[in-house]
Amino acid sequence: MSEIRTVGVIGAGQMGGGIAQVAAVAGFETVVFDAFEGAVGKCRALHDKLLARAVDKGKMTQSEVDNARKRLSYASSLDALRNADIVIEAVVEDPQVKKDLFKQVLGLVSGHAILASNTSSISITELATAVGDAAPRFIGMHFFNPVPVMQLVEVINGLATGPDTTERTIALARAMGKTPLPANDRPGFVSNRVLMPMINEAFYAWMEGVAEPEDIDGIMKLGCNFPMGPLRLADFIGLDTCVHIMEVLAEGLNNPRYRACPLLKQLVTAGRLGDKTGRGVYEYPAK
Repeated sequence: MSEIRTVGVIGAGQMGGGIAQVAAVAGFETVVFDAFEGAVGKCRALHDKLLARAVDKGKMTQSEVDNARKRLSYASSLDALRNADIVIEAVVEDPQVKKDLFKQVLGLVSGHAILASNTSSISITELATAVGDAAPRFIGMHFFNPVPVMQLVEVINGLATGPDTTERTIALARAMGKTPLPANDRPGFVSNRVLMPMINEAFYAWMEGVAEPEDIDGIMKLGCNFPMGPLRLADFIGLDTCVHIMEVLAEGLNNPRYRACPLLKQLVTAGRLGDKTGRGVYEYPAK
């Protein structure tokens, strides 16, 4: 079993940046790639801010932070991933975009490198079709946001994923301080198969006048001991992402009960996407 020493991350956004930070702190040489140079610079600045905060809070020493920074590099060329032992993709939830990226990566990395997708809902078997005979090295590695805080990594085997790939991926997740748990390659896997219908039902409850958003969230927090109500969580995830995952569930499971609530879709149409736009179910003036 080939040892993983270098982690490549595609996507310098919130998820990709979080994965890269955790990998570097865990001792892995880490390369973050994004085609947009502005995203790369923003990722670097966020890493500096979060790592400095870790020192201030006593969670890391300055020496540990300095060493983590040395292990982090940033690139706007895919060629920088050439020496990666695993490439973790964390870009937009669009199967064609992901497939196109993996086709390019396949031509760069060595024959032992693992190809992993951080997709939250798209079939790993489908994505693996982009890499042909390398499908045994393709796997799902679904992190949760915020990555430095959340413990879980869903590990999803595609139909062709090899046991060596699974074993190495699980070992990597554990080395990163995460708890890897398996899920079969079905639409939404486990987390979103259970979570998104609940969020969707909260929108129906609001749309049908059962209660106002603050009260729906308050009831679920106090009555079910959730740290965050479903509507607030939807804003945090992104309402457009919620709609997309519901569509994946509806199509993949061939069941209309998974269709996104009309009110949820209406908010997305209006550009109210949640935290990232400053307004979704709730308003976030600071954004």
